[in-house]
Amino acid sequence: MNLSRPYKTNVNKITLFREPSTIEKTKISCSRDIEAFSRQMYGNTISILEDFYIVCLNNSNIIEDFVHISRGGITGTLVDIRILAKIALESLSVGVILVHNHPSGTLIPSQADKNLTQKVKKALGYFDIKILDHLILTENSYFSFADENIL
Repeated sequence: MNLSRPYKTNVNKITLFREPSTIEKTKISCSRDIEAFSRQMYGNTISILEDFYIVCLNNSNIIEDFVHISRGGITGTLVDIRILAKIALESLSVGVILVHNHPSGTLIPSQADKNLTQKVKKALGYFDIKILDHLILTENSYFSFADENIL
């Protein structure tokens, strides 16, 4: 290997790009507000496959961005915390809300749901980004980690 020649390669350019949606910015003051907003994101797929979203808020608790993180099957989906943290950082979030659905209709968070919430809380805590809630949606109802004091 000849180290006298400079190594030439193309590098990636990373940009922050926001794609406008038809969903209006919303101020979040309680779990019902995020439930209503989340149902717009899901549309009619809430009882089919499990999807995971991150909702990014500014200092006034106004939604600035929402991002679809993963889609799984009927019984689960995988969430890569590194991707989730990247999105929270790029959006300059002060707080985030995690949202996923349970196609089965059960509102009880699994141990995996609880573990994921704690891992994300710890990871984002290093950047002073707070998890304001983690919502589990079903076709007819929802479960809020914040309302149940398990954040």
